[in-house]
Amino acid sequence: MRLTAIPASLLLLLFVSCGESTKKSNDKVEQKITKTDTSSQIEQDTTEVVEVEKDTFRLTEENAIDFFFNYTKDLKKNKVKITTTMGSFTVELYDDVPYHKANFIYLARKKYFDSTQFHRVVKNFIIQGGNSDDRRTARKRSNIGRYLLPPDAKKGYKHHRGTISMPSSERDNPHKLASPYEFFIVVTDPGSYHLDGSYTPFGKVISGMDVVDKINQVPVGDGDWPLKNIYILKAEVL
Repeated sequence: MRLTAIPASLLLLLFVSCGESTKKSNDKVEQKITKTDTSSQIEQDTTEVVEVEKDTFRLTEENAIDFFFNYTKDLKKNKVKITTTMGSFTVELYDDVPYHKANFIYLARKKYFDSTQFHRVVKNFIIQGGNSDDRRTARKRSNIGRYLLPPDAKKGYKHHRGTISMPSSERDNPHKLASPYEFFIVVTDPGSYHLDGSYTPFGKVISGMDVVDKINQVPVGDGDWPLKNIYILKAEVL
């Protein structure tokens, strides 16, 4: 399949704001998955000061699509092993969802996911990762850049159990532009097919689904945030 770059000017025309954050329901799973707002949950990090290596290059809404279009040309690897404080699992990324695959591998290589958390757990539905309640994650995002990704939900992939997909931005977002720093994994058996067409599946768990299930069963508090932090220790491109 021929890979076609999306002009940055077209992407900019799509940037309008997003839906509201979802809450867990005891009767049914929520229909929307959005980037988690942690502005009220950030704590003072007084025990450790982490210096983030600064790059001169930053991704923006203007250059992100062209960057990932070129980045994917020489991208041969398509697996990422995610090691957490509760065990490890491996995801395989779809080659024909190029921007989301390239974005995930790029962030893993930049060590963005290291020390982030599974910050949202909705039992028997999804686990969501890539955010944190400390200031290190905000510094890393600032260093990498501010951008969104266009949806790519027409490749025929469905939100089966074990699918890794990308949540929408917190902005008003009728075009479902994706928040590139976060991801969610479907736990529902056999799947959560009401999400199809609204979010972009870009891979699947190929080993360690028992770890994903274990994370999905931890006790949670307000906003579906686990009562005990679940950290991503390392994301390795295989």
